[in-house]
Amino acid sequence: MRRWICAALLLGCVTASGCALPIYSAIPERRAEQLVYTSENLRLLLQEWERFWMVDQPDHMTPYRVHGGVI
Repeated sequence: MRRWICAALLLGCVTASGCALPIYSAIPERRAEQLVYTSENLRLLLQEWERFWMVDQPDHMTPYRVHGGVI
């Protein structure tokens, strides 16, 4: 029984990592298209992360003090 459980866990780990079931196509043109889509999604994920934390906004802080009155 223990062998079956260990074999099932090993099989699950191997298939989940993409070794037994490849995540990209074997056709080179299709694989290149899939890789472009994946990299584009990762780039958009970074922009979405910056937008969520509002670090993509311009900084309105000045590095020096400004006199607000009329001189």
